[in-house]
Amino acid sequence: MTAISNLKVKIFADGADKAGMLDMYAQPFVKGLTTNPTLMKKAGIRDYRAFCREILDSIRDKPISFEVFSDEFIEMERQALEIASWGSNVFVKVPVTNTSRASSCALVKKLSTQGVKLNVTALTTLAQVRDVVAALNPDVPSYVSVFAGRIADTGRDPVPLMTAAVEMLKLAPASELIWASPRELLNIFQADTIGCHVITVTNDILKKLALVGYDLDDYSLDTVKMFHADALSAGFTL
Repeated sequence: MTAISNLKVKIFADGADKAGMLDMYAQPFVKGLTTNPTLMKKAGIRDYRAFCREILDSIRDKPISFEVFSDEFIEMERQALEIASWGSNVFVKVPVTNTSRASSCALVKKLSTQGVKLNVTALTTLAQVRDVVAALNPDVPSYVSVFAGRIADTGRDPVPLMTAAVEMLKLAPASELIWASPRELLNIFQADTIGCHVITVTNDILKKLALVGYDLDDYSLDTVKMFHADALSAGFTL
């Protein structure tokens, strides 16, 4: 198994808890950070702009992505330009469509042409990857986030799709493919094997890094001990 230190895929921490974000930012193996409105809502964030600016007071030297949240493309553009102005390390997350399934590729092209660094998000198909890559300025740094975990949730193996997406990204050499919404630690190694550039990982998965390479017999014994201890502490009798 490849050691974490030898992985080529870049690990981005995904979250919206300030303490957790700063903790992950301090880890050398974390190369960037992302968040989204859903995570921010769960974290109890009320002032979107204030939270993002506060995070950027501490995080200036690693890429970080903040997302627009309007459903109207004109307002998306305004939000994107403001978010982009917050820092040179900021990437603007733009969903691949709005809630009416209208493609955002025209907006992606407009912003990318202006030099805005984008993170086009919520992709799940190769057709979407193709269209987004065609819209991106090949010379402007950007990310294309394919939600491999959500693909897997439908019973489909995301690896072949992600492998094909890696090849598609070669048409936009300044852009990088993100394996988004991973479901388990194994996904980090899968992403690395196919040459995916980045994987976003939540703190609960990152906490499992200590298990990489752990002896399976020992892990079996740990599990047996856990079941035994929990049964005793619960006071079960037969």
